[in-house]
Amino acid sequence: MQSDPSRELRHPPISEAAESPPRRLGRRGQLLGSLVALLLVAGLAGLAWYLTRQPAAPANGAAFGPGRGGPATTVGVAVAELTDIPVTLDALGTVVPLATVRVRPQVSGVLQQVHYREGQSVRAGELLASIDARQFEAALQQATGQRMRDEAQLDAARVTLQRFRTLLAQDSIARQEVDTQAALVKQLEAAIVVSRANEAAARLDLGYTRVASPIAGRVGLRTVDVGNVVGPSDANGIAVVTQLSPIDVEFAIPQDRIDALLQGGRGEALPVRALDSTRRRELETGRFISLDNQVDVQTGTVRAKARFDNAGQALFPNQFVNVQLRLRTIEGAVTVPLSAVRTGANGDYVFVLKDDRTVQLRNVRRGEATAERVQITSGLQAGERVVTEGADRLRDGSRVVLPGEGPAAAAGAPGNGTPAAASARPRRAASGPQQRRSAGGGAAQ
Repeated sequence: MQSDPSRELRHPPISEAAESPPRRLGRRGQLLGSLVALLLVAGLAGLAWYLTRQPAAPANGAAFGPGRGGPATTVGVAVAELTDIPVTLDALGTVVPLATVRVRPQVSGVLQQVHYREGQSVRAGELLASIDARQFEAALQQATGQRMRDEAQLDAARVTLQRFRTLLAQDSIARQEVDTQAALVKQLEAAIVVSRANEAAARLDLGYTRVASPIAGRVGLRTVDVGNVVGPSDANGIAVVTQLSPIDVEFAIPQDRIDALLQGGRGEALPVRALDSTRRRELETGRFISLDNQVDVQTGTVRAKARFDNAGQALFPNQFVNVQLRLRTIEGAVTVPLSAVRTGANGDYVFVLKDDRTVQLRNVRRGEATAERVQITSGLQAGERVVTEGADRLRDGSRVVLPGEGPAAAAGAPGNGTPAAASARPRRAASGPQQRRSAGGGAAQ
């Protein structure tokens, strides 16, 4: 058979068909690589142009915060003062009454009347309730009659004994009868003692029908109503009386402060303040009275007690209060506000304001502190000014502006006459035309 020439022209050779697709892919890859290279070169050129137009960094290399050549920072300042600072011990305490009495009747009977109001303040011996006293009155009358009968018998026996002794003196009666009569008199005298004791017990039971308050204090809510039968075995009793004035506060102190507490309390009673939960309002002032005799091994603390007059009844039993015990007072201490002292890698430090409106970072050592001020034991003198506000943006040598002063005040400060400041001003003045020329060149291009 002969081959068809047209068929051979329509189908290219196998070798050419296999080589065509890789050639086309290679051309596309070259174009894509060229485009990426052009974009990369353009990006690097733009970054280089941007970096060359940035303002120069400060000469001291400070990357954060204003330096001597940077803009001034507005800060608040305070003066280190010589003040008397109290050394106090703070703790959480619980108000404990001196006495809490659950009044129960001593005899059983029907409750006839309640003489108190709920929440009333009562005095010691004031009547609280009355119990039906008729059975106790009858018992008292019976004991009184028994005593009177025994006394009459005793009187008759004594008269007979006196008559027998007269007859014995006349030798008209036997001595045995006289001795027997004398023994009868002694027996009746003993019976009189028993009768008087029974009468006193009956009178005491009658008095128990009037239930009185044993202490002065405040009565709680009523626990029983009129008409109920009450007795000594009742769990709730008739009333609960709690003494409110004076009143104690119990609190715990760390075992490390025991020596300071004992040394401070040798001369006189240490003053104690009771504060509310916010520690802003003073509830009552009192004095430290006692310390427990052992340390709690579980908490490492010792129980202590302070006493308050509580005339205004600001303290309430079982109330939680903040206790502030003053141990001693440091006189003439150098103090600054708490916000002036900061903590860094090298310890505590402050920013001291100099006359040229620059600040100096100075390491200090803390002492005792109050709610608003802290003692500086070393590193600062009285009368020096320290920064209290705006210190987060400062470093050693930074320029500052006080509240109420404008930028012109900082520019006119003595420190701005330094060579560094003088060299910074011409550079800022020349940078304007240079930027305009650069901008103009860019626009022409």
